[in-house]
Amino acid sequence: MMNVDKKESDRNLPELSPPSVENHPPAPAATPSRPPPKEPTAPPQMKQTPSTTVMIPSIDPNALFSGGGISFLTGNKSAKFSYGYASFKGKRASMEDFYETRISEVDGQMVAFFGVFDGHGGSRTAEYLKNNLFKNLSGHPDFIKDTKSAIVEAFKQTDTDYLNEEKGQQKDAGSTASTAVLLGDRLVVANVGDSRVVACRDGSAIPLSIDHKPDRSDERERIEQAGGFIIWAGTWRVGGVLAVSRAFGDKLLKPYVVADPEIQEEEIDGVDFIIIASDGLWNVLSNKDAVAIVQDIKDAEAASRKLIEEAYSRGSSDNITCVVVRFESA
Repeated sequence: MMNVDKKESDRNLPELSPPSVENHPPAPAATPSRPPPKEPTAPPQMKQTPSTTVMIPSIDPNALFSGGGISFLTGNKSAKFSYGYASFKGKRASMEDFYETRISEVDGQMVAFFGVFDGHGGSRTAEYLKNNLFKNLSGHPDFIKDTKSAIVEAFKQTDTDYLNEEKGQQKDAGSTASTAVLLGDRLVVANVGDSRVVACRDGSAIPLSIDHKPDRSDERERIEQAGGFIIWAGTWRVGGVLAVSRAFGDKLLKPYVVADPEIQEEEIDGVDFIIIASDGLWNVLSNKDAVAIVQDIKDAEAASRKLIEEAYSRGSSDNITCVVVRFESA
């Protein structure tokens, strides 16, 4: 097989900054609990916010999309949270990241869903996840009473549905998915691929997901038991092709590359904030670095934009997308 990177758009990248986003995911539809997304209007060099000054790279500012909101969820306690998101094409020729922030009522409970989807081989898988993953999850009959089982089944069903739609496509494509669901006082994180969720508790960075890389010993064993292989081709790759070991799509690499999520549940009590981001951020920022950057920025949207600016300034060559969710007692 030809060796390709996780994202085919890595090849022949120009050194100069690219033009503005052509296929950036649309901002999420407004809900009663959050204001409509804000289009950046500041000059290219900086944006003033009430809590911080966020420097923006010297490129077309319209290439960076951001927004946010504030809401309440009621569990055993009332929990107030704010959230912000930012997404930036960066140095790539095309945009393959998508994101979702949604607040809905499911079976009488308010539920918040946050997700980052990092596509490879094109944007269509990530876009499909944005449009369908939470819909399938919230529609699962056991979503409230058995959330973890519902997540596993909804992720697998979404992957199956997507692959059925892909039957006429010649070019293979796939996407990671890092998601966080808020149900009352519970935070349920589900991850497929190498996007990542990190929490801050008492100033410390707490990983809520572990990247699915082919050289992870358990992932390598799973792939080899399924009849696949991994080889070194600039980095470890499944079948010499894909640099992640779990993803939605990637029909040519089934059954080695799967969409089975790893799930971690946390009580939000004591969690200051979480960061959900694509590997365009984590390739150049450690968990600790990212938490330190967000720590003193109370505005979640400004924190998301600051993370992107910092990743870009540190040389990230990828699309960069992140969501920051801050918790506080009501």
